[in-house]
Amino acid sequence: MKPTIRKVDDHHLLLDQESLGKFHLVWEEDSSQFQEALFTENVTNDRRILGTKTNRSRYVKDAFHRHIVNGEDDVVNPDEKGTKAGLHFKFILAPGESQKVRLRLFSEDETPNRPPFHKFDQIIKTCACEGEAFYDGILSPNLTQDERNVVVQSYAGLLCSKQFYHYVVEDWLQGDPAIGKPPPERRQGRNKNWQHLYSRDIISMPDKWEYPWFAAWDLAFHMVPMAKVDPGFAKNQLSVFLREWYMHPNGQLPAYEFHLDDVNPPVHAWAARRVYEIEKESDKPDRNFLTSVFQKLLLNFTWWVNRKDDEGNNIFSGGFLGLDNISLFDRSSDVPMGGRLQQADGTAWMGFYCSNMMQMALELARDGDRHAIAYEDMASKFFEHFVQIVDAINTHGGTGLWDEIDGFYYDQVLLDHEVLPIKSRSLVGLLPLIAVTVIDEDQLDKLPGFRKRFEWFLKHRKDLARYIIHSRTGKKRWLISAVPFQRLQRILIRLLDPNEFLSPFGIRSLSKHHEQHPFSVDVKGHQQSVPFVPGESTTLSFGGNSNWRGPIWFPVNHLLVESLRTYHKFYGSMLEVRAPGSEQAGVTLDVAATDIVKRLTKLFRTGPAGRPAHGSDVQFKDDPAWKDLVLFYEYFHSETGRGLGASHQTGWTALVALYFDELANSR
Repeated sequence: MKPTIRKVDDHHLLLDQESLGKFHLVWEEDSSQFQEALFTENVTNDRRILGTKTNRSRYVKDAFHRHIVNGEDDVVNPDEKGTKAGLHFKFILAPGESQKVRLRLFSEDETPNRPPFHKFDQIIKTCACEGEAFYDGILSPNLTQDERNVVVQSYAGLLCSKQFYHYVVEDWLQGDPAIGKPPPERRQGRNKNWQHLYSRDIISMPDKWEYPWFAAWDLAFHMVPMAKVDPGFAKNQLSVFLREWYMHPNGQLPAYEFHLDDVNPPVHAWAARRVYEIEKESDKPDRNFLTSVFQKLLLNFTWWVNRKDDEGNNIFSGGFLGLDNISLFDRSSDVPMGGRLQQADGTAWMGFYCSNMMQMALELARDGDRHAIAYEDMASKFFEHFVQIVDAINTHGGTGLWDEIDGFYYDQVLLDHEVLPIKSRSLVGLLPLIAVTVIDEDQLDKLPGFRKRFEWFLKHRKDLARYIIHSRTGKKRWLISAVPFQRLQRILIRLLDPNEFLSPFGIRSLSKHHEQHPFSVDVKGHQQSVPFVPGESTTLSFGGNSNWRGPIWFPVNHLLVESLRTYHKFYGSMLEVRAPGSEQAGVTLDVAATDIVKRLTKLFRTGPAGRPAHGSDVQFKDDPAWKDLVLFYEYFHSETGRGLGASHQTGWTALVALYFDELANSR
């Protein structure tokens, strides 16, 4: 049924929609500046956009502009009804002057029993106080006022990024009958294999203005900070993308609307586990949620194994995997020099996936004094698969994807008679660090079935057991990591070197080494290179609107920080590194991780030149009306900290709220 908006009287509109019901919008009767209510249809002006002879409706969606700006009177509906409405107010304002318009929207079931604007200002003040009280309950009391301002705005932006999203692939393929059949090529184009997808949900957007559509791996990162303010919504979002009207019958998760078939990094299990743990910290563990997502993630994991491990040797591909232009070429397309691509990050992501599925299964296998044998078995499966992936990334074909001379992991192109490593030092080679987990003795004590299999594996698979390190001091625990100890030490040197990955504001996506030494390869007579570009992209790869060849990106920084703390949990003071960015004596990996966190928060801290994220914008630095406003950009210039990409985005950059709170709690 078509929704309608109609005028009830001079200060009242009625909105009627089949599933939402009736809503009322009213505004103050003494608003002398009010001119008129305008109505039209939310339908494209086909004559103007498509060049058709007629429009589907007499009244179309650009009517308000044409009426107010161009003075066209016959473009709005004189019957005062439609599917789109606007209120026209007229003000004459002096410089610096402001005016307020008071409106109230309410459902018919919640019609106020007093005049709509009774105690209006008091209600607004009460809501503001309730908001402050809410944040008092979840934020550290040690936050400074400026820090609290950043944190509250990050959460507010995240909450405001919720948007109704409606996309039915089958309807899109069939086209709109009102404007004729689409070209037959559409049925052979993008998303043709996703006819089951039926999206009609409130979804967390990367950016409602610039990216008003879902992106699967963005959304997973959104939900970790979201769990602090709206855990119910966080669980709903992670669950809904695993439902049968989103997930493909073959187990693939949809990437984003313009190419559902693209492959995003498999971070859904990690996000679900983190959301569960955040609630568990408040003594509200939702085992039903964890059980539900675990069962469906088994389908997705199987899709990855069957589709992205071509040779069945636990070396994975996957394509661009969210890192856009990070490589020499588009990794989602055919390799330009021929051959087959083996990806260090794809393999690392699958080790990461295994480790999270194993830990989820271990959690579900124990419930008080009871243990579930089925989940013990699944934990064993993911434990052994994880170790096999660790072995492959380090030994397949000799040294796996590791380069002993450079001390780094690289993608490789398998040609007929040689292996060509893509020797650009980037996040691709750092991501094996995140494939790490620790198994504690008390986990084994509570799960005899898992312990039995675990001990059998250590005894009878000596070839693989070397990757499982047993603690020598303190609490008994075991470390499984894609990066063996000696290789870990070598990678950490690069990670924490200011001339390589460590910038003043976090971990760069490409080593600064390539500023003077760009990686280049001759491809069929043409030199292709990967230069260090700390700011906006200088190429049109992937549209040119994002850049992974130098800038700071929060999601991968967050996972690297987590991984350093996991290594520290096992090694403690036994593994120390040079203090980040200095020649000082060694520090633990926990100290190094906290240093990276401090660098990331520095993007938003107010200094003499303002907030680095706002660059040299004087308005954000000096204007009282603007200086407390914080924009949470998509990514950041690695050398200046200036925000880049989508500027209205909170998205995964809301992870910074967790860092401010953590640092405040440590004071």
